[in-house]
Amino acid sequence: MKGKTFYSSIGTVLLASSIALTGCSFSSGENETSGDGDNESSGGGDKVTVDVFQFKVEFKDQFEELVSMYEEENPDVEINVKTVGGGNDYGASLKSSMSSGEEPDIFNIGGPTDVDEYEKYLADVSDTEAADAALDGTLSSVTRNDETLGLPFNQEGYGLLYNKQVFEDAGINADDIETHEDLEEAVQTLDNQKEELGIEAPFAFPAKEKWVMGNHLANTFLADEFNHDVMETYESDTVQFEMGDQMKRFLDLQNEYSIQPTLNLDYSQQVEEHFSLGNVAMIQQGNWVYNTIESMDPEFAEENVGLLPIPVEGYEGTIPVGVPNYWVVNKQSEDEVVEASKNFLDWMYTSETGKQFVTDEFKFVPAYEGYEDLEIADPISQEIYNYASEGNTQGWVFLGAPTAWTEDALGVAMQEYIAGDITWDEVEEKATSAWEESRQ
Repeated sequence: MKGKTFYSSIGTVLLASSIALTGCSFSSGENETSGDGDNESSGGGDKVTVDVFQFKVEFKDQFEELVSMYEEENPDVEINVKTVGGGNDYGASLKSSMSSGEEPDIFNIGGPTDVDEYEKYLADVSDTEAADAALDGTLSSVTRNDETLGLPFNQEGYGLLYNKQVFEDAGINADDIETHEDLEEAVQTLDNQKEELGIEAPFAFPAKEKWVMGNHLANTFLADEFNHDVMETYESDTVQFEMGDQMKRFLDLQNEYSIQPTLNLDYSQQVEEHFSLGNVAMIQQGNWVYNTIESMDPEFAEENVGLLPIPVEGYEGTIPVGVPNYWVVNKQSEDEVVEASKNFLDWMYTSETGKQFVTDEFKFVPAYEGYEDLEIADPISQEIYNYASEGNTQGWVFLGAPTAWTEDALGVAMQEYIAGDITWDEVEEKATSAWEESRQ
């Protein structure tokens, strides 16, 4: 992969030139199906049907539009898309599909633990143009025995998105916020002036969403102990919570100064009802929310959203950046379906039509070379690109945790802590035990 570079540790950089982006996480939305496929020829002739099962609800409409474009160019292929995400558990839904015999031909996985779980389904995609174009390091999580078992979606970054106008009205300079103490002072200023500022609270903290806490919040304070390396995380027999006190402190701050009750607040409410409508000053999210904010208020999205790093001692002014998940092809599908699946993924990331759509409509930060001449699509993405290109990044390690640990163990324990049912020490004890048990 000559000429391609990606760093998964401190100093992560994305692309060497201007590119575009968006991101993801397990965000809100409804389950949608664009058709009913059965992995066999459908209709007349030799049409091949490809069933896609994906979780990124925030780009569902754009993805289905791209699929329609591909079908127009390739009338011998029909692609059916089912999207499951947000308040719906993608992982559980995928397992249900697999066990029921309705196995998708293309689906999504996270990091190396998902590779372990689904390896018997994963086709080697190293013969694709997309695999050849992938930036160095982006395939390490999905490489086994010299086989490439997945293709990266994109690259993402996150932190605290803030309302620039509210900060300005409150007399807060975001550039002055480096430490937790700086952030706490700004939050208290916002809280003291919330009536004059027209906000209900400084934060909208969606504690109902385990992934917001167990994946992203926790990652920020766990990356250091795993040297910002997802594979080191994957190979670790335990977790130490070396920055557990900082993790607790940041969670407490968001929870205390948030719209209440936080345990009833979900992603959709956080992004759409509160932040996009100017009801709060900050939310913990990443570039994947841009399309949603833009659909609510284009001017606000374009002009008024800034990105503030989550303060971590020793890593002030840095944000986590990484590959959030991968496209994989089901090798148990018919040969012609496997081939059609690879061809579609290749077209999406390497054709001129696909690349333009990936940057302009998906607003992805591509994880591939060949996008150097394309412009960054939105201001959140631009900020993430700036952090990455300057080397001001942290690792994206949570995908190396044991299967479901971030949500079902750590996320659940954090919810119990917020509810007042357990102490923070018990959060760490429960999460550590779950990690160690899963590694035995």
